[in-house]
Amino acid sequence: MDKKLKIYIAIFITIVGGLMYADPTKTKPISWFPSYAAKHKTPFGTYVLKAQLPSLFPKTTIKEIHQPPFQFLADTTRSGAYFFLNGSLNFDKAEFKSLLAFVARGNAVFVATNGANIDTLGLETKQIITAELEENFKIALLNPAFSEATFSFDRPSTNLVFSKLDTLKSTALGKLMITNEEKEVVAEGVNFIKHQHGKGNFYFHTAPLLFTNYSLLKATNDIYIENVLSYIDADQPFLWDAYYKNGKSKITSPMQYVLGSKNLKWAYYMGLIGIIFFIVFKSKRVQRLIPIVVPLKNQTVAFTRTIANMYYEKSEHKNIATHKITYFLEHIRTKLHLPTSVINESFYNHLAVRSGNKKEAISSLFETIDGINALRKITKEQLVTLNNKIESFMEKQSRS
Repeated sequence: MDKKLKIYIAIFITIVGGLMYADPTKTKPISWFPSYAAKHKTPFGTYVLKAQLPSLFPKTTIKEIHQPPFQFLADTTRSGAYFFLNGSLNFDKAEFKSLLAFVARGNAVFVATNGANIDTLGLETKQIITAELEENFKIALLNPAFSEATFSFDRPSTNLVFSKLDTLKSTALGKLMITNEEKEVVAEGVNFIKHQHGKGNFYFHTAPLLFTNYSLLKATNDIYIENVLSYIDADQPFLWDAYYKNGKSKITSPMQYVLGSKNLKWAYYMGLIGIIFFIVFKSKRVQRLIPIVVPLKNQTVAFTRTIANMYYEKSEHKNIATHKITYFLEHIRTKLHLPTSVINESFYNHLAVRSGNKKEAISSLFETIDGINALRKITKEQLVTLNNKIESFMEKQSRS
């Protein structure tokens, strides 16, 4: 073994060792993404809640459901308390119909979310907005058995409360209060209810973040969650929904699987480094002619342009606008990690912070989108206006 080869091997070992040491020791940033996933120990995961369920429900079984409700409830013999927890839950009509039948048979469905379709039950929600510069949030249960204790939450939330209830079937169980700097209550509303349906009950809670790790590990908020869950029959099987979760695992490619495993990831990195060393040092000894390869024509771009021209020449401006709006909303959900099921002032505030755009410009853009969605046909000028506003949004986001 010559001297140069020894030097190369020493360099290779030093680089690999340095990378292996640096990776586990570097400080990872805290993720505030609201995943609601039971395996996540991040602030807005639900690892703590899921781990405490056996102690809260010691007499029953706890089962994770990894399929949509309409599939799981196709078997009408299933029973228990179906627990849903996520930022938004968009049940379709057929799916919600299966939940209605499940409850009517004497079971329970617990839904903790700040965005759900519950018009079928005659329930409506609204967002509390105050003029206070510094808002403090407190929550409490209305049942005298839980005393007058209040609990706090110091992270931004949607502040949703129920604005309409079916007084014959709905019972208010908890409330949300907003206080000012002097601790005076300036606004409040019902945020936790029970709704009777057939032989069973629905439970709706509009503050899902209260069930996350961050909330449960602060002060005495765990007592509040324990009291909330005490409304569920402890003898029924507890069905934990793991399907409707923002942070559920999805393996979309073999490479994602490889990089998701620590051992496979390092094997992959070491293989790449070895290949680079081989290419660098081998190329010094052997130089071969590199043939000129004419790149293939990008037929995808040509096809896209052809389709776009067909829409434009036929003056189908509404179809073009609809596609642009769809891609824009998908960009917000996937790149900025904001749900678009509820468009309100809180959504504008969060979008402005994450994108670097002004709130007024965002509000104007969504007013334009709402106006176009309400029309069957639009003019070329309206399409140009929409395109300019979306391009301006994207440009400012890329600069931020």
